[in-house]
Amino acid sequence: MTLAELKIGQDALIQSIGGTGELRHHLLDMGLTPGTEVTLRKVAPMGDPIEVELRGYELTLRLDDAAKITVENVHDTDRAARSEKRHAPIPHPGVGELGSAASYHNRKAGAPIPKGAPLTFALAGNQNCGKTTLFNQLTGSNQHVGNFPGVTVDRKDGVIRGHGEATVTDLPGIYSLSPYTNEEIVTRDFILQQKPDGIINIVDASNIERNLYLTMQLMELQIPMVLALNMMDEVRANGGTILVNQLENDLGIPVVPISAAKNEGIDELIEHAIHVARHRELPGRIDFCTAGADANDPKGAVHRCIHAVAHLIEDHAAAAGLPLRFASTKLVEGDGPILEALQLDQNEKELLDHTITELENETGLDREAALADMRFTFIEKLCAETVVKPGESREHKRSVAIDEVLTGKYTALPCFLGIMALVFWLTFGVIGAVLSDWMTMGIDALTGLVDGALTAYGINPVVHSLVIDGIFAGVGSVLSFLPTIVTLFFFLSILEDTGYMARVAFVMDKLLRRIGLSGRSFVPMLIGFGCSVPAIMATRTLSSDRDRRMTILLTPFMSCSAKLPIYALFTAAFFAPVWRAPVMIFLYLFGILCGVLYALILKHTAFHGEPVPFVMELPNYRLPSARSVGQLIWEKARDFVQRAFTIIFVATVIIWFLQTFDARLNVAETADSSLLALIGSWIAPVFAPLGFADWRVSTALITGFTAKESVVSTLTVLLGGNTGALPDLFGSTYIALVFLVFTLLYTPCVAAIAAVRREMGSAKAAVGVVVAQCVIAWVVAFLVHCVGLLFGLV
Repeated sequence: MTLAELKIGQDALIQSIGGTGELRHHLLDMGLTPGTEVTLRKVAPMGDPIEVELRGYELTLRLDDAAKITVENVHDTDRAARSEKRHAPIPHPGVGELGSAASYHNRKAGAPIPKGAPLTFALAGNQNCGKTTLFNQLTGSNQHVGNFPGVTVDRKDGVIRGHGEATVTDLPGIYSLSPYTNEEIVTRDFILQQKPDGIINIVDASNIERNLYLTMQLMELQIPMVLALNMMDEVRANGGTILVNQLENDLGIPVVPISAAKNEGIDELIEHAIHVARHRELPGRIDFCTAGADANDPKGAVHRCIHAVAHLIEDHAAAAGLPLRFASTKLVEGDGPILEALQLDQNEKELLDHTITELENETGLDREAALADMRFTFIEKLCAETVVKPGESREHKRSVAIDEVLTGKYTALPCFLGIMALVFWLTFGVIGAVLSDWMTMGIDALTGLVDGALTAYGINPVVHSLVIDGIFAGVGSVLSFLPTIVTLFFFLSILEDTGYMARVAFVMDKLLRRIGLSGRSFVPMLIGFGCSVPAIMATRTLSSDRDRRMTILLTPFMSCSAKLPIYALFTAAFFAPVWRAPVMIFLYLFGILCGVLYALILKHTAFHGEPVPFVMELPNYRLPSARSVGQLIWEKARDFVQRAFTIIFVATVIIWFLQTFDARLNVAETADSSLLALIGSWIAPVFAPLGFADWRVSTALITGFTAKESVVSTLTVLLGGNTGALPDLFGSTYIALVFLVFTLLYTPCVAAIAAVRREMGSAKAAVGVVVAQCVIAWVVAFLVHCVGLLFGLV
């Protein structure tokens, strides 16, 4: 029987893991090892993927992948209810005290680093374990924190507060040091190549068994290290505790209980980290075999194999600058890059193969499964001795109750559509719209004051025009939409922080697979409604290069917040208030529809193949942090204002200059004789078939290449600040709708294109995105225009 055949509420023991390659290795790293008990907890509303519980956490995977996992001893769940007994927290040694952790003070890597000399730290841990929150506490930084696996997609550096000589790097979350996704490669390469003075390994104490798998591999690197047990407040609140002293003694590294969200234990963690790094105190244990070299013990085969490989490659590992134990276990796993780095000769490779074959024959497991089984066997024994498991957490109980509705078979999709409709209605029809109106009133009042002051002063008319008709009209018109954008980011931040985005990915996976993508692609595209740049960067969480590239190409179809000023300006000018929000919602849905059609074309042309497997941990729902939400809003508002006073300011001044002067640099007598009219007239014929051949419209679209908000500022400047003249410029409401369709689909801004170039590693690819989006926008807008002609709407 396979895991795919289990029914909800049934338990089974894993018998074997089928398949090959990175996915199989990843499943083993996640704890799906032979002999592990799994329980089927949930099936997605569309019947695929499924959610299983193992080792105290929930994991999702598709039926196709679950069908490769054979199980035995299938029965109705009999998982024992967790004890509700309360346990008091247990103190542990302070900095420099030997206590029960004496073992890690006896291993030195050389002379101590002098006080005041620079220190570097790597902050490593599983996805969604609180790394970025801890990084912010360590450095006083303000990185965005989210409740979704893979929020950090690039390394970030910061100086540890109170220790100007110490720098810590926040690395993307990983489950092991076997590169599976791009962010895992970033983390592994940094630690192996940069060789930090210390590692701060953050572990989710409420899910310690799965998290310690990475800890064991980090310890093999033989770098001074401290273990930060995060979320200890949740463990204690639910009646559990961890015997920190014994955990320190068994692992041979300092262990510090913390709560990064509440800033508990951070000072002590910093002191421990500085101490072990400065004194170069190495982990006291790197051998995690629970059985020794006993010939009658199958577990001992792993022990003998690792040590045999270590003897074989000792000189090669030293020459390559790789820690011996780490290199040995990676060779046993079959890690290609490590094998290449060691440069073994043919005889040594044959000896290695013989050693691995002997291991597989003795254990009855393949090399990868045998090593994963060895590690998890050690972890199970360690947790049995040091972890007093709490009762079911309040967070988990709450999540299960909420999921009955938000991921229910008949309620998931209606809930998602309802939530998104509510977000857009509140953004465009209520909160954002009212706040934008107030902002507009304030800007108009300020403009009137400055206009009156300049007139009273008798300033040169050209300078007066620059300030009022150029800067205030252009930049001011864009700033008036800041509240709408902030409101949208506020709601998107709440959806991410609560953990709902992970559920959306789970619900939408089967639907997205029909267009050639994984449910994990849904989250970057959802982020794209806020801004294309972080959305494009978020594709790094996808392990498949095919999925990454395809998701990047589809992201521009998700209408970013920079286009909101355009929509708001045109809906206010052409539609009655009751129709404004529906028109905006139509534009968003139309962009999604075009993206789906484009995805189907890509699936059957340039992107053949299957989407990346949907293997993802579902985090518990958590109440959004006011600090995190406020921080994101502040960052986006600041970025928007900076863009308004840099790119848009420059674009506004240039547009004003080109509009004010003619080809001989005299003040133009009419707008039609200006430099801008001359340039715009060259471009206007391209847009004539779409119904807007006026040079002012084409000029505005060109400036939109720098930033989409520039379309609004340019039109406002060209109309002399009188946006009420828009109906005269376009002639009809339908032509205005055609224009909105074009702005919805045409090339994203320069910053987004730069992100495409960086993520796809090719300027040619970035140019391809620009050309493709412009062609698609023109063709779709032309078709919409033709529909208008057919029904007499133009």
